[in-house]
Amino acid sequence: MNYLRRRLSDSTFISNLPNGYMTDLQRPDPAQPPPPASTTPVKSPTGGPTPPATSPAPERKPQQSQSTGAGFFSSITNVVKQTAASAGLVEQTQITTPKKFKILLVIDEPQQEWAKLFRGKKVHGDYDIKVEQAEFSEINVMAHANGTCNVNMQVFRNGTKVVRSFKPDFVLIRQHAFSMTQNEDFRNLIIGLQYGGVPSINSLESIYNLCDKPWAFAQLINTHRKLGAEKFPLIEQTFYPNYKEMVKVDNHSKFQDIASVVALTQTYTTTEPLIDSKRTSISGNWKTNTGSAMLEQVAMTDRYKLWVDTCSEIFGGLDICAVKAIHGKDGRDYITEVAGSSMPLVGEHQAEDRQLIADMVLAKINQSAEKEANAPQRPTTIQPSQGVGQKGEIVGEPSKNGAGRPPQGCLQYILDCNGVAVGPKPVQAN
Repeated sequence: MNYLRRRLSDSTFISNLPNGYMTDLQRPDPAQPPPPASTTPVKSPTGGPTPPATSPAPERKPQQSQSTGAGFFSSITNVVKQTAASAGLVEQTQITTPKKFKILLVIDEPQQEWAKLFRGKKVHGDYDIKVEQAEFSEINVMAHANGTCNVNMQVFRNGTKVVRSFKPDFVLIRQHAFSMTQNEDFRNLIIGLQYGGVPSINSLESIYNLCDKPWAFAQLINTHRKLGAEKFPLIEQTFYPNYKEMVKVDNHSKFQDIASVVALTQTYTTTEPLIDSKRTSISGNWKTNTGSAMLEQVAMTDRYKLWVDTCSEIFGGLDICAVKAIHGKDGRDYITEVAGSSMPLVGEHQAEDRQLIADMVLAKINQSAEKEANAPQRPTTIQPSQGVGQKGEIVGEPSKNGAGRPPQGCLQYILDCNGVAVGPKPVQAN
């Protein structure tokens, strides 16, 4: 106790102690009970017998020491929590949430408030939906092989830094997971969510495959070959794995030699012919989707519907899909790209489109919850069929010819640091 008093003599630490704490420490130890008196009769000086002394009451063990020790360590714990909170190391406010809810992680810009679209919605009429929204750059993912996934989020809301950690039940991804820009490659987060088995819209597999545009364009080439140029007019494109295969064109004023630029990036590149678009750009940029441009809504024809329905089948299926095409001044259409759940919403129907996405997410969450409820329970223990010998040695039952029984699969033993087998782990044999 004296050692602890010396260690806790710091003034900043003592100031955070609860009221009456030092008084409990300075309280003297309880007095030891007197030794029990002898029951043997003693003769008095006058010679008369002295009556035997009565036996003392049973000794009561002090209960205060145990409660004092428990209060001592509890006080230290409270002091540490208060000190950490005062230093700003932990968040003091605790967010109260319903006991039964599903967490929806939306990866999108903060300008789009997805929480209001799911307010009052229920999963199976029983679970509330709690929306956590952040950008790719504001989250980190840690996944385990047992199927659990933890997301750490650090966002700024109204000038206040909010730090949360949660396990998402579903993910809606409305941002591009990969870009050539520095620090814009978030494919590792997609891998983490896939590793943790988190369901999403679109599927994490399709989102990962759409990160590289030439990889997705290869799927459009296969569709072009099946349907033909008349039904699926795909733009001509050339792929270069690196700058060494690129060539310099003669018209240097309109198309510069970018081989040196590509050499710095150490990546692939693609080239396409310039299509003179019919779309009018107000800014005068040759890219009609850059700056301000006149938006004109066109009707959904069977031709356009065929494009979308066909492209939605790639990579196992796209729940949210968009096909980018250029309508040239020559009256012809040129398909350039397919986009997934990160497709931009433009025009005067953005609110309606956003509500349709929310309804689709709600339906998918209900399907995922129903599938999870009907899934069989995974076994927690496995009984090995063979005996265990010295330090993980597998002892098989002898067969009739004296040899060991051939294994029906592989059985891998995990050894701890002392070389003792701690349990079997089944491994699928190839």
